[in-house]
Amino acid sequence: MIGQETRDTERKITAILKVLSDSGNPLGGRVISRRLKERGVDLNERTVRYHLKMMDERGLTRSIGQRDGRTITEPGLEELKSALVIDKVGFVAGRIGLLAYLTTFDPEGLAGDIPVDVSLFTKAQFADAWDIMRDVFASGFCTSNLVAIASSGERLGDVVVPPGKMGMATVCSAAIVGTLLKAGIPIDSRFGGLLQIRNHEPARFVELIEYSGCTLDPFQIFVAGIMTNVTGAVKMGEGKVLAGFYEVPFPSRSATEAVINKFKAFKLCQFILSGTSSQPVCDVPARSDKVSLVLPSGLNAVAAVAEKGLDVRCRPLSGVMEVGKLRSFWSL
Repeated sequence: MIGQETRDTERKITAILKVLSDSGNPLGGRVISRRLKERGVDLNERTVRYHLKMMDERGLTRSIGQRDGRTITEPGLEELKSALVIDKVGFVAGRIGLLAYLTTFDPEGLAGDIPVDVSLFTKAQFADAWDIMRDVFASGFCTSNLVAIASSGERLGDVVVPPGKMGMATVCSAAIVGTLLKAGIPIDSRFGGLLQIRNHEPARFVELIEYSGCTLDPFQIFVAGIMTNVTGAVKMGEGKVLAGFYEVPFPSRSATEAVINKFKAFKLCQFILSGTSSQPVCDVPARSDKVSLVLPSGLNAVAAVAEKGLDVRCRPLSGVMEVGKLRSFWSL
């Protein structure tokens, strides 16, 4: 059995690895300590250096030079993926809540910070992927048509685009969650799922994964497993798209509709479904005194690319970006 002291040490190592992974550049102990404090982890510079020495010995980090600091290694990245899995249960729900809190987006003024999903494409296939995504953005199955493009070495949200890749940031549904919270409306993020489309209309959820009980983002799983049929939904009106299921208190229904109408008026999100008190939406019942919301994922266009067999990697909930750095898909 892992002792408490060992578990605490592993958590500190995982936190340091996460900082190095998100940076994409070598960092010294002082900078790592400061960034840890920004995440609520209080480790002074001396303690960080102590752990870095142990991590070097385990091959998790590599010293670039006394002044340049450390960078994460491939074994370090693997360790970060698998470390303390029980600590990652509910990670997605927590991440949605964090990005919602960081949202300062104003749909009327088109200003502020907005949460994004980031997807990575092979540079040689990016033009083909772009053509595939056109019909999906035109269909309204995306959270928004606002996107940002980046080349190798450039940053999108929390992600630095690796060599040989092109990156694209799309607006994720946490933007709507955050805007509702800023309007004083509490919202529960319950499920990520596959929503069946019949005769061009949403019919029912056929798969659901509860945000509070998973360690991986449901949409990441569905895209990687090619479980969607976004292409069929767009072209034939029959298919499966990515969507999230949320709940707000019934007394907030009018205020919620007002926020949603702002998004629709500015053509930021056309596909949003809402129910009535305690009534099911798309075959999913709402809890007592709750109203259901079904929001499209910002990764539906990317899912269509995966369906065609192109190489694409999704990084959902990849931080926030200033909305002014995003452009309409149609203007690029």
